[in-house]
Amino acid sequence: MSSPFPTSMTGGEAVARTLEALGVDRVFSIVSVHNLPTYRALAASSRIEVVACRHEQFATHAADGYARATGRLGVALASTGPGTANAVSGLYEACFGSSPVLLITGQTESAFYGKGKGFLHENERQMDLLRSVTRRAETAWRTEDISRVIASVADDIRRGRPQAGAVEIPIDQQYRTAPVVIEGSPTVERLVPDEEGLQAAVDLLDSAERPVIWAGGGVISTDASAELLALATRLGAPVVTTLEGRGAIPEDHPLALGPRTERPAVADIIAEADVVLAVGTRFQNYSTRVWKLPIPGRIIHLDADPAVIGLNYPAEVAVVGDAKLGLAALGQRVAPRTADSGFLDRSEKSVVADLERSWGEIGADHRQLADIVRRVLPRDGIVVRDSTVPVYLWGNRVLPILEPRTSMRPSSMSIGPGIGMAIGAAAGTGRRTMLMVGDGGFQLGVGELATVAQHNLPIVICVFNDGGYGVLREIQDAVVGERFGVDLQPVRFDLIAQGMGLRSAAVRGVAEFERAFTDAVAHDGPTLLDIDLTALAPMRFPLPPHQRRKA
Repeated sequence: MSSPFPTSMTGGEAVARTLEALGVDRVFSIVSVHNLPTYRALAASSRIEVVACRHEQFATHAADGYARATGRLGVALASTGPGTANAVSGLYEACFGSSPVLLITGQTESAFYGKGKGFLHENERQMDLLRSVTRRAETAWRTEDISRVIASVADDIRRGRPQAGAVEIPIDQQYRTAPVVIEGSPTVERLVPDEEGLQAAVDLLDSAERPVIWAGGGVISTDASAELLALATRLGAPVVTTLEGRGAIPEDHPLALGPRTERPAVADIIAEADVVLAVGTRFQNYSTRVWKLPIPGRIIHLDADPAVIGLNYPAEVAVVGDAKLGLAALGQRVAPRTADSGFLDRSEKSVVADLERSWGEIGADHRQLADIVRRVLPRDGIVVRDSTVPVYLWGNRVLPILEPRTSMRPSSMSIGPGIGMAIGAAAGTGRRTMLMVGDGGFQLGVGELATVAQHNLPIVICVFNDGGYGVLREIQDAVVGERFGVDLQPVRFDLIAQGMGLRSAAVRGVAEFERAFTDAVAHDGPTLLDIDLTALAPMRFPLPPHQRRKA
């Protein structure tokens, strides 16, 4: 809780007290000479647990996963110089994925800053680096300013469209004792939608005969799922989601079209809609066939970030504001209507048609794997999907997501962040978490298995192992007609996991997967499954048109 009265404390204690006031209960970190006072204060906190990661990149990815799974501010602690440089990838992903992640890092002693003397971990342009991958980065030059600066940056990156931020603190100011006023609140004010835009949206929706709702990640980040479902039901409108918007509506709900915006069957429904209400979305490239998806209907675009409205598709009605408040207001104001039963029937059939087509691409073995996962994993289990072929073909598209904040992936489509995200999600919620990752991507963060084991996190790590970069193999075959750089030395991840203290199993075939996955979900702790992809029926990987080789 914030305090209006100054209290004498070290700079490190000011960091810990401020994070407590912000509602943070986990910090993902690696201890270092340039964050010792802060790390010590965090470790002494009765309200914050420090999760000891093995690499700063995955500390920031873990803070991202924590933020996406809990809805709270994700925080990572790093060291100046090389530690902060390592953390940049996670900040980049958090900014791309609209996730509120705050990096606290050190800086060299104030007396040596700006002198270029070659001090330990010196990086005098660290702010330039951090500002390139965050919405806002600041230096707290004095102990007295630490709480105010952290709280201000935290408020900024949580308001409107959430993104990443950073605060650096010289090491001498972390040790120094001074009177500090603790600032910060677990919540920030929501952006109230403009009245003119709301009324125009109501008028357009009231005139619609075949409305469709396009729900993006902003619905998830504002906890607006209940409001979305209420409005969709009132309108009788089918709901299509982006990959970041998965779980905004349960995918077993009759109005749910799933994350299939670019698929031909569902694209036909979008083309038939006379009004499309887009909420919390940028219309990213893959969800729109690189912006070639026809959306002929009149578009209402509701988003907290005015810069994305009309950016990729023209909006007839723009509503700038919080998705939860906007959807609630629309739900109260639009007239209840009798849905077009024919349109809803065609929408439902579009999902069935796409599923049939998807099963043909996936093949019988992977279809069974998807069925097993959904049957065994709890409804509120979290699914973290890294970038790998099984994810693209069935993890992203046909594995049902049934609750909000139970689905995440690297929005930038990078490979490797999955293990960090899974750590953050599991640590923040305590719920069973499944990670889908390829062997190539997993090797970037394999050291984090030690983090998983040390904190006994409830993660089932499914490594789909084909000895290389499967996605790039497919792209090379389609684009250049030959392969290079995509085959890797085979690795026994089950043995590595055992060496780091995890239960593990080598899996060949569907029957072995079912036994091992069922046992892993029931186990009170982490398990790694090293799944031999070559023992499963092959999948067809249909590339989007812009990645196919030109004749």
